[in-house]
Amino acid sequence: MPRKNGKPVKKDAARPGGELLLRIIGGAWRGRRIHFPPVAAIRPTPDRVRETLFNWLQMDIAGSRCLDLYAGSGALGLEALSRGASHVVFVEVDSGAARHLSQTLHDFQCDRGVVVTADVKRHLAGPCEPFDIVFLDPPYADHALADICSRIEQGGWLRAGGLAYLEDAAAAGPPVLPPGWTLLKSKRAGAVGYHLARRDPPAAA
Repeated sequence: MPRKNGKPVKKDAARPGGELLLRIIGGAWRGRRIHFPPVAAIRPTPDRVRETLFNWLQMDIAGSRCLDLYAGSGALGLEALSRGASHVVFVEVDSGAARHLSQTLHDFQCDRGVVVTADVKRHLAGPCEPFDIVFLDPPYADHALADICSRIEQGGWLRAGGLAYLEDAAAAGPPVLPPGWTLLKSKRAGAVGYHLARRDPPAAA
């Protein structure tokens, strides 16, 4: 099986024209297919990792506002919408991948998602309204988690008490978090390390 940044990428679900497929694993769209282009940087989160992640989030996802950074195939944000998130902003720098995401939302007749074609760092430098949940899965080779978490904190992109999903190569170990963030859960699946963190609410006076 081909690998990207140490993570297996399934090629057995290709469509004519080279597009790849994955499936939503839970919620209202369970079993529906997501098509995405064979862009080298797109590395969808494996099914079993997504299943664990959304088990972690099961009490928080309904009605939440989510930010899917480095959205790629859109698997995380679409899974969130399937499970009842009220709104998801997908940020993806590759224009072809962004077009596929927009088409998927159209095909699913979903108006609760917005696709932004932009570099993540540039996007985080702009104005924001805090989100309840942030999904952060940058290319492993970029070693970007600590920097992007700091930008999220400095820009106010995650509300107090909000949750951040962080994915990296398992060999990188636990993520370095900004002050005031707490690592809640951490697991490994093969070459993938994945984590759930919380931006702590202010201490009571």
